[in-house]
Amino acid sequence: MKPLLSETEDNDALRALGRASVQIVHDLKNQLNGLKLYATFLRKRMEKGERPADELETINKLIAGLDRTARDVSMIVEYGRPLELKKQVGTDLEKLSRDVAASLNAENLSNRPPVTGGLSGSVVVDAETGGSLVGEFDRTLLAEAFRWISLSAIKMLSNKAGSLAIRLKVDSTESRRNGVIEWFVDDSSDHDPFHSFAGSNEIRLSLAARIIEAHGGSATRHDGVLSVRLPLAP
Repeated sequence: MKPLLSETEDNDALRALGRASVQIVHDLKNQLNGLKLYATFLRKRMEKGERPADELETINKLIAGLDRTARDVSMIVEYGRPLELKKQVGTDLEKLSRDVAASLNAENLSNRPPVTGGLSGSVVVDAETGGSLVGEFDRTLLAEAFRWISLSAIKMLSNKAGSLAIRLKVDSTESRRNGVIEWFVDDSSDHDPFHSFAGSNEIRLSLAARIIEAHGGSATRHDGVLSVRLPLAP
């Protein structure tokens, strides 16, 4: 059954999707133009009956471009679908973050080139003491959001020779306890990558932000940090 939305919510969603579509299509066109350039070069060389040493490299670039485009299109489809949260009481944000980091580190060790975009170090999680990071969350969707943010944060790192640091802490007010997860990217830009859709990286971040906001949280960027806030159990 289709979830019921107010007229305002429905209009806001349509406007957001329209803005996203324009920027996404522009990015996809740029990628396709690059593929056409590589394919044309390869065809001309083959027509001459030559088998140059860089032929494999060109084919690899073509395949990589196709894969990238396919991933972007998949993300567009995911963004357009209604989110159906299956929240589970007692979900621990620290455990979720450490599981995502362990998975990325394991993939990085078993693949060459590494899946983490050339990061030579590892993904390191540090949780500050001072309260439980447990709440009611959809573990599967939130793990996907954390993975996408982590991969995007790695691409934004100024120093790929180091590690990606993720810090978790509790931020309490009189009325609410929040879990705060921070990815340190060492980039002081004020650009908001969570709501721009300008390229593959930001398509992932926009979908991650949508998942986080559906949980009553927020995703922001400030002073070289990608930050997520999620409501914790009282």
